[in-house]
Amino acid sequence: MQTLEEVYETLEEIFREVFDHPDITIEPETTADDIEEWDSMSHINLILMVELRFNIEFSQSEVMRFQDVSDLAACIHGKL
Repeated sequence: MQTLEEVYETLEEIFREVFDHPDITIEPETTADDIEEWDSMSHINLILMVELRFNIEFSQSEVMRFQDVSDLAACIHGKL
């Protein structure tokens, strides 16, 4: 099982891939408003990449509840 810190490290790698930005850094409070390229299509790609990388699946209601990266990370950590 990954620690929450390891989840954040992996998430940062995923964000860098999805947004094609090698220097991107994420914080628990990071939202779509903080990343210019984060639109509805990239959001779908992000969720799919997270599911693939962590080998998990989110329900639609879980995805709808994500307000920031901390919500995403907590949900991932709970599924691992």
